[in-house]
Amino acid sequence: MKLALMQPYLFPYIGYYQLAYHSDFFLFYDDVTYIKGGYINRNNILTKNGKHLFTLPIHKASSFTLIKDLEYTDKTGKLLSTIRQNYSKAPFFDEVFPIIEKVICYKDRSVSKISALSIIEVFKYLGLDFKFDFTSNIDYERDKSAKEKIYNLCHIYNCNNYVNTLGGVSLYDKEEFKNEGISLNFIEFCADEYYQFNNKDSFISHLSIIDVMMNESKENIISMIEKNILK
Repeated sequence: MKLALMQPYLFPYIGYYQLAYHSDFFLFYDDVTYIKGGYINRNNILTKNGKHLFTLPIHKASSFTLIKDLEYTDKTGKLLSTIRQNYSKAPFFDEVFPIIEKVICYKDRSVSKISALSIIEVFKYLGLDFKFDFTSNIDYERDKSAKEKIYNLCHIYNCNNYVNTLGGVSLYDKEEFKNEGISLNFIEFCADEYYQFNNKDSFISHLSIIDVMMNESKENIISMIEKNILK
């Protein structure tokens, strides 16, 4: 059984969904410190002027606070307005905008819960099975090194295969994982260009899943998520 884990991001790019899809069980890694200036609470969408970075504000954001202990503010109007203004004429706006609104305006303002919900609701929209939990819910060896934590989590869930992004190539060694009875694979982002209704120039990649959902059918998105190169 394959395990993957990643910090919960707000409507991340499609590569995140590929990682989650190609695991049998996914863990939202929310008991680690928040990285200020990172992409936990922001990402890029497309406007008529090109790529635009959106942000959902966090109340008293601090790099010394665990993700699970942070909350989004209730200032959602600006972000929703920006998305509406730039995608109201998109092919799938009427289907997709209510999902975005549901996530961003979710009553529990936990950064962990809302960001995770942006993954969960997309899988639900696509009709794809998604098994998950939060590391903050699990009794594991939090005081160990990063790789030792992964070993421990794999053993807890009886997973003999850990899947990571290519960024982990320089961090983790396949032989060390093998010694723990775990095979290690790295997934390479792989997706075709897709239609961008408001883009008259060359294709812009690595945008939030919001852009993909606004422009493409469920069937096409599923085909994109199913693609992968495991190394």
